[in-house]
Amino acid sequence: MAADSILLAGRPFPLGAHPEAGGVRFAVSAPPADAVEVCLISEDGTEERVELTERTFGVWHGLISGVTPGQRYGYRVHGPYDPSRGLRCNPAKLLVDPYATRITGTLSDLDAALGYVGDPMLGGPSPVDSLGSVPLSVVTSPGGPDTGVKPEVPFEEAVVYELHVRGFTRQHPAVPEHQRGTYLGLAHPAVLEHLTRLGVTSVELLPVHAFVDEPSLIREGRHNYWGYSPLSYFAPHPAYASEPGREVEEFRTMVAALHNAEIEVIIDVVFNHTCEGGPEGPTLSYRGFDAPGYYLHIDGGGTLDITGCGNTTEAGSPQFVRLVTDSLRYWATEMGVDGFRFDLASTLGRPGGGRFDRASAMLTAITQDPVLSRCKLIAEPWDATGDGYRVGDFGVQWAEWNGRYRDTVRDFWRGMTSVRDLAYRLSGSSDLYADDLRRPWQSVNFITAHDGFTLRDLVSYNEKHNLANGEDNRDGTNDNRSWNCGVEGETDDPEVLALRARQARNLFATLMLSTGTPMLTAGDEQWRTQGGNNNAYCLDDETSWVDWKLAGEGEAMLAFARRVIGVRRASPALRQPQFFDGRTTASGAPDLVWFRPDGEEMAETDWFDEGRRFLGMWIDGSNSLSRSRDGELVSDDSWLLLVQAGADPIEVTLPGPEYGGRYEPTIDSTTADGTPALEGDLAAGATVVLEGRSLLLLRVPN
Repeated sequence: MAADSILLAGRPFPLGAHPEAGGVRFAVSAPPADAVEVCLISEDGTEERVELTERTFGVWHGLISGVTPGQRYGYRVHGPYDPSRGLRCNPAKLLVDPYATRITGTLSDLDAALGYVGDPMLGGPSPVDSLGSVPLSVVTSPGGPDTGVKPEVPFEEAVVYELHVRGFTRQHPAVPEHQRGTYLGLAHPAVLEHLTRLGVTSVELLPVHAFVDEPSLIREGRHNYWGYSPLSYFAPHPAYASEPGREVEEFRTMVAALHNAEIEVIIDVVFNHTCEGGPEGPTLSYRGFDAPGYYLHIDGGGTLDITGCGNTTEAGSPQFVRLVTDSLRYWATEMGVDGFRFDLASTLGRPGGGRFDRASAMLTAITQDPVLSRCKLIAEPWDATGDGYRVGDFGVQWAEWNGRYRDTVRDFWRGMTSVRDLAYRLSGSSDLYADDLRRPWQSVNFITAHDGFTLRDLVSYNEKHNLANGEDNRDGTNDNRSWNCGVEGETDDPEVLALRARQARNLFATLMLSTGTPMLTAGDEQWRTQGGNNNAYCLDDETSWVDWKLAGEGEAMLAFARRVIGVRRASPALRQPQFFDGRTTASGAPDLVWFRPDGEEMAETDWFDEGRRFLGMWIDGSNSLSRSRDGELVSDDSWLLLVQAGADPIEVTLPGPEYGGRYEPTIDSTTADGTPALEGDLAAGATVVLEGRSLLLLRVPN
């Protein structure tokens, strides 16, 4: 320790590195350790080690005077190395602080970061010093640019837009070149204008926690683009900063700009695994502090992998529960984030890797936290195992990515399922969510997401085309439920192109007109393609980046998307916060009625006609149960949605006068921008011809 440095006892909480009292207080959890050293790294790479002498509750802590913000540091942990018990303490490995709020550097030498020699389960500890080959933690000052006033968008009004910070603006011509692909790029006025004109209320950012490439990618010279390989749960990913070292400030500035545009920020959090992989992976942080306290293990010391990523975090560990909740509170308060989407969230309800429990310690801790309970909490309700598929099984405060919705709507429009399941999805998936005190908006409906085909590719490819990923087309799902409309991939056939565009409009309009919370994927509204790649996780290039050079098809799709989202935003009856229950409304009709093509209500036997491809959905808006921001009930016009997934035109008789005197065509999927081809109003009981594979929305004034 330097002559002018003094080590004081400090205190164990909060964990991390905190400037105070003329120095920095360090606190890190390492229950198995015999000794822990803070390693202060100078600009020239030299190291000063300071041993922490205080241990409370398994937390090693001390205050080192003379240390200031900007100081790079790491930890060395002395203690048992016994792979058969999962213990892998190795002081030769410099460890990132799990609570570091800034990370610098990257994993430059994988071999130097390995904690073992020879066999990962049988070999001894590696003596190779990893300093200079691994990322470092950086002491930061609290605070920064103001993050603005949170919009607090009611969930029933939300339109979620999933995007990648780098890929979204990497090619945006209006963004200054040095800001493209950065936090500040997303804050650019031209980008905000696109989002607001589209009607987005909430952006959902693919992982922004600091991450490093997986060992398999490093050895092959490839990189992780999506970011589902976390190293730190507190530090923003440094590569997304326009100026190195300013990622915290730039992230907060981005949040403020989005908040000023009345757009929420939701971040995709990956608490189910880390970048350290299985036992054969590197020792960068958690493994070196307390592997059994952070990861699921099996008898003999190996890791239990239910994520498909080499390791699975231990959701039943109090140490990890604390880490997760501390991280979430930090992002919700200090960084201004409005909500979280939890990747492979089922793992958080499987302590010890056992059966899913919606009341698990981790899930309960999150929902009962006074700060987090006010955030939007969205679960991806599955993991890499069959037992982990839990759509509809999360607790009352959780919204869920509704995979059933995606599959049903895709199948319906490609003619592979009847209308029975579709009706549930259109009306908010009451079969999944109504019986456990949840609301329709807790069904996050989506057609596409980052991990799969884009909307354009969904109607252009039957098979995945992932050779560019370097895995011989073995990666990515084979269950795409897509239809290429007769030709695989790119084509000049005008009939095929017209059908593809109409099918895309059908899918998009269905998403926006369904009860629930719609989520669209960045670029779908601009006709983005990945060339049939449904798993571009390692392609940081034009394959994954949004193309802002709109051609005719892109302009038309954007106009259609704006129109449909605008109708949803202006129509409370189309986004009701309560489930339909057959109640009689002010019009004298039930709140929801299903129709056949002949204008008669669906009979019970009709629902079991597997060949049925048409469905009419009438929503009574006279008592929609939607409310204003002040809590007052608001009424709306009624609506009639007609969907025909069959290939041939069909004659449709509109409902009788008891459902409305006239019908105004509002959205028509047969036209490029959704402007109705039918001119003028239609009378009750009138007959219209609905084109094959088309959708028509009609307003019924009250």
